Amino acid sequence: MKKSVVLATLVAAVALVACGKKEEAAAPAAPAATTAEAAASAVTEAASGAAGAVAGAADTAASAVGDAAAAAASAVDTAKDAAGQAVDAAKDAAGKAVDAAKDAAGQATDAAKDAAGKAVDAAKQ
Repeated sequence: MKKSVVLATLVAAVALVACGKKEEAAAPAAPAATTAEAAASAVTEAASGAAGAVAGAADTAASAVGDAAAAAASAVDTAKDAAGQAVDAAKDAAGKAVDAAKDAAGQATDAAKDAAGKAVDAAKQ
C-alpha cells in the first residue's frame, strides 16, 4: 500500500511537470540568443579592428625597414667615398715621401762626392 501511494504521488508529480507551461523556459532562450549574437558581433568587430591594427603595424614596419635599408645604402656609399679619399691621400703622401727620400739621397750623394773630392785634394797637398 505504501508503494502504491508513493507511485501515485510520483505519477502526479510527473504529470504536473509535463503539463506545466513551457513558454516560460523559451523566453530566457531568446535573450540568450540575442546576447550570443551581440557577443559574436562584438568579437567580429574586435577581430576586424585587430586585423586592421596588425595590417597598420605591418605597413609601418615595412616602411621602417625600407627607410633603414635606404639609410644603410647611403652609409655604405659615404663610407666607400671616404675610403677612396683616404686611399688617394695615402698614395699622395707615399709619393711625396718617396720624392723626399730621393732628394735627400741625392743631396747626401752629392755631399759625399764633395767631401771625397776635398779629401783627395787635401791628400794631394
